[in-house]
Amino acid sequence: MKIQITFMLMVLMLGGIHKSDAQNADSTAVPETFIYEWGGEEMTMQKYFIVFLKTGENRSQNQEEAMKLQEQHLEYLGSLYEDGIIVLNGPTGDDGDIRGFSVYSVATMEKAVALASEDPMVKAGRLSVEVKPWWLAKGSVVK
Repeated sequence: MKIQITFMLMVLMLGGIHKSDAQNADSTAVPETFIYEWGGEEMTMQKYFIVFLKTGENRSQNQEEAMKLQEQHLEYLGSLYEDGIIVLNGPTGDDGDIRGFSVYSVATMEKAVALASEDPMVKAGRLSVEVKPWWLAKGSVVK
């Protein structure tokens, strides 16, 4: 009996260590990169994720509610930008299905989807998300 209890405690401890390692690995995970040569220069290509913010199914909020959600939405995106997660962000200039987009610098698509899903506009159903991977040279700028 004593051996069984000791064995079960070891299994639980090892299981806990494994789970903790997985959580730590996720928090320290970095985006994929590779070196590319173009025009005689080496550049580091990185996988980013474009988060398309699309018209959601629930746009029935009154003007006051919609304005409050917009305020929370901008605050949330601003915090992701300050944390270095969003590297490019902005609305589109028309009334089409895609209302705006953000470029996330995270290790996985799942992480981008999880973060985008926490946006108050997405949680309220006013916006929905579609995420696509995108390779870009690190340090690229809009000209």
